[in-house]
Amino acid sequence: MNAKHTLALSAILLSASVGAQQAPQAVDHAAHHLATAASAAPQSEGEVRKVDMELGKVTLRHGPLANLDMPAMTMVFTVAQPKLLEGLKQGDKVRFTADKKDGSYVVTAIEPAK
Repeated sequence: MNAKHTLALSAILLSASVGAQQAPQAVDHAAHHLATAASAAPQSEGEVRKVDMELGKVTLRHGPLANLDMPAMTMVFTVAQPKLLEGLKQGDKVRFTADKKDGSYVVTAIEPAK
């Protein structure tokens, strides 16, 4: 193999190596944006009107839910996980995240309002 072929082969291998190293960075970068979007879920403010631990439901008087295009009202939500109801009581001011899943409105996160 002459010097030109060796140089050309080295350049091809080097460029392939650089491209292979950049691909995982692009995937990691995209994953970062997905994680950021999930943590930036919309939150609404509300007041606990009733907690039903047995059925895993909470009644909230809430402000507008922009992500659900819903005006302020009082309604019953199912909770994504029963542990979300622990410590909640009637009259508590809360911030919560709700979503629509399988035709039902579900609280996916809830915390005391600050």
